Amino acid sequence: MHCNVLRNMLHKDSDEARRQLARQGLGEADHDASVAGEEEDKENKPEAGEEKAAEEIRPESSASVGAKTDTKLTNQFNFSERASQTYNNPFRERGTSTEPPPRANFSATANQWEIYDAYVEDLQKQEKVKEKESRKTQTFKKDDDKKKKLMQAEVQGDDISRISKPCKIVERMVNQNTFDDIAQDFRYWEDAADEFKDQEGTLLPLWKFSCEKSKRMAVTSLCWSPKYHDLFGVGHGSYDFLKQSNGMITMHTLKNPSFPEYLYETESGVMCLDFHPDHPNFIATGFYDAKTGKHTDPVWQVKWQKDDLDNNMNFFSVSSDGRITQWTIVKSELRYTDIITLKQGNTSEEADGTQLPSLGCGTAFDFHKTMDYMFLVGTEEGKIHKCSKTYSSQFLETYDAHHMAVYAVKWNPFHPKIFISCSADWTVKIWDHHYLEPMFTFDLNNSVGDVAWAPYASTVFAACTTDGRVYVYDLNVNKYEPLCEQSVANKKRTKLTHLAFNPENPVLIVGDDRGHVTSLKLSPNLRKATQPKDEIALLFLSQAAYSSDDDDYFSPPSIVASSEKAKGPENEVAKMEKLLSLVREPPSKN
Repeated sequence: MHCNVLRNMLHKDSDEARRQLARQGLGEADHDASVAGEEEDKENKPEAGEEKAAEEIRPESSASVGAKTDTKLTNQFNFSERASQTYNNPFRERGTSTEPPPRANFSATANQWEIYDAYVEDLQKQEKVKEKESRKTQTFKKDDDKKKKLMQAEVQGDDISRISKPCKIVERMVNQNTFDDIAQDFRYWEDAADEFKDQEGTLLPLWKFSCEKSKRMAVTSLCWSPKYHDLFGVGHGSYDFLKQSNGMITMHTLKNPSFPEYLYETESGVMCLDFHPDHPNFIATGFYDAKTGKHTDPVWQVKWQKDDLDNNMNFFSVSSDGRITQWTIVKSELRYTDIITLKQGNTSEEADGTQLPSLGCGTAFDFHKTMDYMFLVGTEEGKIHKCSKTYSSQFLETYDAHHMAVYAVKWNPFHPKIFISCSADWTVKIWDHHYLEPMFTFDLNNSVGDVAWAPYASTVFAACTTDGRVYVYDLNVNKYEPLCEQSVANKKRTKLTHLAFNPENPVLIVGDDRGHVTSLKLSPNLRKATQPKDEIALLFLSQAAYSSDDDDYFSPPSIVASSEKAKGPENEVAKMEKLLSLVREPPSKN
């Protein structure tokens, strides 16, 4: 109803209409008769011309006149006539007919692979349609084809990225439920036997990380992310010169032990990698291959350094070709400069009598924690050279460290004078760089693949050997025997290649030559033993609940220093100095 107007009309059969007729002297019968007479007059009413003729011929009688005047109402229009003057809006219905959208019924398992296959199939259909249209119109140029492929790759990447984050969250939830017992051990496990063993500890195996594509490759490098303390990078390659193939870089997280977070396949075997300390999205990687203008032998280690004066990122590398090279990233170009060339003491004599110095083979190096210009280089001949960036022609010092190749050399994170080295001659040695003789020597009865200082104490270090064992020492507790000697590899002939301490959590990761990485948790004695007698405590706090953030739902226990944070490094230096004072000799004149 669009309009409704109140009027003074009454229905003729209503009570009010009867009362009006009664006041006017007309009964219901007279009223009905008058209405019937008017309807008959209308039916029998002649046309206009006929009516005039009838008036001329037929005289009006007094009876008829009296009857008309007596029965005529004041209002000559009845209810029906009045209603005919009112316009009623008609109800209208407007219908439209359209073709229904195409539909298809299907059913499938709702997992990430089915969704991915559906997207790929749809993209392939779109590509076929576009190819048919392009054949009908014209052939495009090569540049246009490249742009088209790039655009299609971007579209496909956008479609995959839409479901990647939800799938990752669901995958982590499933893994958390699957490995719930290991997660509980990781957060709350404490070896009760440590209470009865003052100078012994254990390593609890947690997760074992692996990838199907990297099972035949050795773990050639391990490095924790400086920003995300649950993320670590693994380099895969081969140390066998005759069995070189492609390589791989994988990024694993403690939140998802079933599959790597990221995976990069390389054309050559990966020998080393390192995260940038300030920009963890940049990773420097050294490969086994040799290319023109770069290293001519395998790159055994890379290290990021502070940005140069022009704020360009730069890193250093060491190779078997005897070169220590600085690499600078300038816009999209990678420039290199040789810092120093390793030379051996003996020289080779040519037929004409000229003498050519033979080059040394660098295998490992490390920069000083406070003095950026000074660094150590280990060689394949077993020597360790102390070098400076400003002196490229000579070494600051040379140590006759080992009888075989040096596999690792690392500065102590707390004490500025101390560094450690390991070699294939079965020994681990601790040095004061002011002395030519080692302060401590440990024989592990097998080739030592790697050694690492603990991030929470100056006197704790760990080493792994090729017979599948891991050793953890604390010089503050026992200067001769390890606190822990434990076999990690399950299979025989499995060689451990590298290890690394987590910078925040009581976790140690160990890699082997079969492509596996095993995570181990330190027992309380391996951590509490680092407390000095002056009550500088290292507290291991376990968070009771998971964080609301989906990226931090699996928050591991953290190593938190004591309230006297400023005094912590000083006390660590004092601990090491106390030990060195027992074995030091007067410094040499050199």
